[in-house]
Amino acid sequence: MEKKFVSFFSSTVIYMKKIKLGRTNLWVTKTAFGVLPLQRVEMTEAIRILRKAYANGINFYDTARAYTDSEEKIGNALSDVRKNIIIATKTQACTKDLFLKDLETSLEKLKTDYIDIYQLHNHDELPAKDDKESLYEALLKAKESGTIRFMGFTNHRRSLALEAIKSSMFDTIQFPLSLLSTKEDLQLIEACKQQNIGLIAMKALSGGLITNIPAAIAFLNQYENVVPIWGIQRETELNQFIELENNPPVLDEAMQKQIENDRSELSGNFCRGCGYCMPCPVEIPINMAARISLILMRMPTEKFLTNDWYREMMKIEDCTECGNCKDQCPYKLDTPELLRYNLSFYKEFYSKHKG
Repeated sequence: MEKKFVSFFSSTVIYMKKIKLGRTNLWVTKTAFGVLPLQRVEMTEAIRILRKAYANGINFYDTARAYTDSEEKIGNALSDVRKNIIIATKTQACTKDLFLKDLETSLEKLKTDYIDIYQLHNHDELPAKDDKESLYEALLKAKESGTIRFMGFTNHRRSLALEAIKSSMFDTIQFPLSLLSTKEDLQLIEACKQQNIGLIAMKALSGGLITNIPAAIAFLNQYENVVPIWGIQRETELNQFIELENNPPVLDEAMQKQIENDRSELSGNFCRGCGYCMPCPVEIPINMAARISLILMRMPTEKFLTNDWYREMMKIEDCTECGNCKDQCPYKLDTPELLRYNLSFYKEFYSKHKG
């Protein structure tokens, strides 16, 4: 069953589809706002974009303590309508004390006395269920006190995400899902449905590599229990999602063919740009450099053909092979090898276009 939120904005009727997020019974807009990119936007502009999103019916906002000032921007923009929105945030804390500190900071920055969904942020393993000092116990205590309403778990590794689902410890799971997802990854959708666990899809545009937004939306709209969070940085991006919500794209034969073309171009081991490999000891911008060959084929190239970006790419030659990026990659990529390949590609591309 679904609900519609009707908003009147600029003489246009906006119909926002809402779905129930698993056993939380929270009704969230299918178009959810990923606030991570707004950390790169000046405060006044970020507030304006968030207010416009709310005015157009978007009620679900996802952020994290690690996303610099993103929580503060939500608090400054939407605290006066707090009861009408649903906020999910995250902690990377690995101890109970740090968990409590992060939670207190998030409440302060968000200007609220409760968080709807509090998520453990990309942890390497599930917290102990019976340990009084574990993060799971901290989540339970916070839920009992009313400072959080529901407990979530985010991860990039399918095996761990599936373990979290089967444990039934969490009310929501957040995992990368997109039109590039493998059949194995997509099996998590049915697993969450069977356990009545809310499924939040991150990286729905695969770190910007998916440029066909209507196809990305149509693909994930097939799954009624999936709520994609769309990273939004510019008003033009927000406008596009609002328009596509009001006029949903149809997954027809032509669009399916486009999706298959994307799958073909982006098949294999490629960097999703998640950034868990950062920071680099020699300051290589790994999350961009390791996929520059794909970026240059799918996005405007001007910004990557500057002297400044050339110097950034050349830092790859300073790689010490420390192995940190490879160890931290949730997709188990050979990151140093990817960097070397992309540097070679970039040098050739740069030479050809800068002559």
